Amino acid sequence: MSGLRLSWKKFSRDRLAFTGFLIILALILTALLAGVLSPYPEDTHKIHPASRLKAPSMKYLLGTDHMGRDILSRLLFGARVTLIIAIIAVATSLLIGVPLGLIAGYLENWVSELIMRIADIFLSIPQVILALFMAKTLGPSIPNVILALSLTYWPWFTRIVFAETRSLKKSVFIEATEALGANPLRVILLHMLPNVSSSIIVRSSIGMGYTILTAAVLGFLGVGAQPPTPEWGVTIADSRQYLPDAWWYATFPGLAIFLVVLGFNMLGDGLRDILDPRIRRSYE
Repeated sequence: MSGLRLSWKKFSRDRLAFTGFLIILALILTALLAGVLSPYPEDTHKIHPASRLKAPSMKYLLGTDHMGRDILSRLLFGARVTLIIAIIAVATSLLIGVPLGLIAGYLENWVSELIMRIADIFLSIPQVILALFMAKTLGPSIPNVILALSLTYWPWFTRIVFAETRSLKKSVFIEATEALGANPLRVILLHMLPNVSSSIIVRSSIGMGYTILTAAVLGFLGVGAQPPTPEWGVTIADSRQYLPDAWWYATFPGLAIFLVVLGFNMLGDGLRDILDPRIRRSYE
């Protein structure tokens, strides 16, 4: 408990990291309480032609879209969609990439080489392009977007875990454990996995932001979430033909994406400084 308190004290002193934490906390609360916070919750599925493209006002704080729907309400419910996509995609990538990285790092045979060469093939192609191709092939929908993001992000975890595991294998305590007769599975799960967990946590935090940005790009290009789903990328795509007159239509969803991605990156940077003693900054 004292270690947790010390880590929290150091984390709270990092203004950028703590700001990122507050942004992510606000995102989570927004997603959970969207039905309560939304001034017009029915605007996720209803249209109001008489109120189309209204500028921000006391009635519509962030204005309305081309169908008269309240943008604030759709942004709040869009936070829920965005968070679900990111959490499932990153979690799936973890389940694929971390075990493969541990296996490839511990073994030094053709299995290790095969895993890493496959990962290198995926890493050689920009994720946005690869995810765009997969989403287009599978068809535009949220489940297919999640699948495309998962299948294109796992190599990042594999590469990081592989490097950490390969370095740990040469450590004295790992050699001592193996000398005592511990089987490879025990060594990997009880000794290597806990020691690479900090890198996994940091990569997950940064990956959440990158996944949200990629999902918004796919929605913007028409191969992600589809209308009337209140996804932020879809909202920006719908606003293109009404710019620059209806400036609020694209501005507020764009700011939401910017703030959330920035928050996850600042949080990941702070976690890295706390969890990785090799690059930890001095907080005293």
